[in-house]
Amino acid sequence: MDKEKRTEISNLGEFGLIDMISEDIKTNHSSSIKGIGDDAAVIGEGDDLRVVTTDLLLEGVHFDLSFTPLKHLGFKAVAVNVSDVAAMNAIPTQVTVGIGLSSRFSVEAVKELYEGIKLAATHYNVDIVGGDTTSSRAGLVISITAIGEVKKSAISYRSGAKVNDIICATGDLGAAFIGLQILEREKQVFLSNPNMQPDLEKYPYITGRQLKPDARMDIIHEFKEMGLVPTSMIDVSDGLASELFHICKASDVGVAIYEDKLPIDKQTFDTAVELNLDPITCVLNGGEDYELLFTINQDDFKKLEKHPDIHFIGHVTEKDSGKYLVTKSGTAVELKAQGWVHF
Repeated sequence: MDKEKRTEISNLGEFGLIDMISEDIKTNHSSSIKGIGDDAAVIGEGDDLRVVTTDLLLEGVHFDLSFTPLKHLGFKAVAVNVSDVAAMNAIPTQVTVGIGLSSRFSVEAVKELYEGIKLAATHYNVDIVGGDTTSSRAGLVISITAIGEVKKSAISYRSGAKVNDIICATGDLGAAFIGLQILEREKQVFLSNPNMQPDLEKYPYITGRQLKPDARMDIIHEFKEMGLVPTSMIDVSDGLASELFHICKASDVGVAIYEDKLPIDKQTFDTAVELNLDPITCVLNGGEDYELLFTINQDDFKKLEKHPDIHFIGHVTEKDSGKYLVTKSGTAVELKAQGWVHF
């Protein structure tokens, strides 16, 4: 008898797995406007649409409770979902919360986790409208679904980037990744010598960016006020290069970004050097910043030209031109997506 064929999921990777899963999925309702393939699904009829997104966080995969406060984790679990809503240029309105708990968690621990969830709900002005609880044999599991609202004329997909559009990024990049490296380093120091206290005082910004990221809803509200709709948008969860690849694939375009335009905080840069890591590699491939990466028509440049927290990092090119980083010396280096590997 022939041995049954077995293909490892790691051979496909996360995006290959998603492509395989979604290959034969068809929508049967006119209200299902956008399915798998963007930061959130889009449903509705007429001009008023809703976006829906779900993120799953697993202990030992997405977070380490040895250095992650439960209150911070609760806040982050909501923030990462709100960030996906923001990436559609939508306003979040509701969340549902599902948790799986092992017997090692006390009632007090659950209260602390939910304190963070409720703080985030207040911060983003969303209602907690339901969810589920169950037991878990694999530690803590958190699944949050976020729902948002957006006008049909204002929605941003990954697929709208056009040649000569300007590529923009909010905030700074690479901080969450470097913060994680510091937290992991100090954990190992403590495990080898429990008398040693973690040395985190020098790194408040980058550790904060890892432990309690903040979805950029402030930018979405500003877009709404100025009547600006990005031609494409995505949030930076898996790394800048990976997100650029998503936009390129969905929009059928290429990109050119410039090393001297990439936003990096001084603490991120200095700590990367301290850890013998290349800061630009961290900016390109570090994940969990939850900043917004988007493209705008050149006619909208004046609206954002003086914005203190939006950076113009490159431009959209023809697909055949490829995906490149132009270094400070003027050399064009082909981009590679080396962000978070899920499998």
